[in-house]
Amino acid sequence: MRNTEMNNAAMEEEDEGDVFLGESDVLHEIDVDGEDLPDAYDEDDNDNDNDDEVFDENDDSIHTFTGHKGELYALACSPLDPTLVATGGGDDKAFLWKIGNGDWAAELLGHKDSVSSLAFSYDGQLVASGGLDGVVQIFDASSGTLKCVLDGPGSGIEWVKWHPRGHIVLAGSEDCSMWMWNADKEAYLNMFSGHNQSVTCGDFTPDGKLICTGSDDASLIVWNPKTCESIHVVKGHPYHTEGLICLDINSNSSLAISGSKDGSVHIVNIVTGKVVSSLTSHTESVECVKFSPSSATIPMAATGGMDKKLIIWDLQYSTPRFICEHAEGVTCVTWIGTSKYLATGCADGTVSVWDSLLGNCVHTYHGHQDAVQAISVSTNTDFIVSVSVDNTARVYDTSEYQNKME
Repeated sequence: MRNTEMNNAAMEEEDEGDVFLGESDVLHEIDVDGEDLPDAYDEDDNDNDNDDEVFDENDDSIHTFTGHKGELYALACSPLDPTLVATGGGDDKAFLWKIGNGDWAAELLGHKDSVSSLAFSYDGQLVASGGLDGVVQIFDASSGTLKCVLDGPGSGIEWVKWHPRGHIVLAGSEDCSMWMWNADKEAYLNMFSGHNQSVTCGDFTPDGKLICTGSDDASLIVWNPKTCESIHVVKGHPYHTEGLICLDINSNSSLAISGSKDGSVHIVNIVTGKVVSSLTSHTESVECVKFSPSSATIPMAATGGMDKKLIIWDLQYSTPRFICEHAEGVTCVTWIGTSKYLATGCADGTVSVWDSLLGNCVHTYHGHQDAVQAISVSTNTDFIVSVSVDNTARVYDTSEYQNKME
């Protein structure tokens, strides 16, 4: 408020002539862009000191990355180095940084629009970034050095994925197409055309033999990556009635689960192209879907939606095992390694850990001041990383909930 009053005073001086101030009216001369601004407020207002203490108490993160100057959308954790993280966002920037090492960060330069997606290659050697500028860039994961720029799509990149056993990168675009390149050779391989709206989600099957994509046109297509042939097109009843937001493929490459704007969840047999299960319980858009790890004793899936629900499904019976309520919409979900635990990111800024066998919340992490956009787990499962609309990435120590269970 003080800065506003000072600006108003300056305006009045221009409009009305001389304005006389006593010495007592001059509080401080401060650089509005300087880092001392919070301290100036602290010195003048003891109540703000109390607020800061409460804020600190409510921040459970062990590391906060503040290099971005805009909302964060993209996140990836290295499959090789448990401390290496990549983040990207609305400031047109992406960074590599390390948990516990605040002195090291490498900016991934080059994008001219928001960085919408990031992914590490299977061996952790490379990181791919996709931007709303329609460009995919490949960087060396250890140094952040740009290796190549892959272009072709006529509009923004929705997502990037790597082949599970090679340096082949895949990207879905807002221009209805999907593109595939060889990153080592910096070479275009194939362009896939079949959707008639934005390709919102997709991936290679874990065995690397097929590709599944979902689109705003409410269809799922199973592709042959070598020939660009669409093997199956899944569309119409009993599939989704509105655009797909998310999909996941199970560990043996036989099933694809998808969530839609229409609140529905469907499972498709990738081999036959048939809808084998329709999971109906969400009442608003489904933002995230994940199959349980192959090690799970019971085949399960987790889905999260803007209806404030995480639903853990028993896939043997296509019924909800547990419905886990949140304060706001569930924006993202991930299983924690091969354990029975999964983590959710929420629109209220919290990250929660859930026991999939009991259905209870075992820990909630606080720290973000706005919606969580994405979460990921370090390769050794020691850390949960989240990115938010609040311009920060935060790291939470999983030992907090593990100790709680002992």
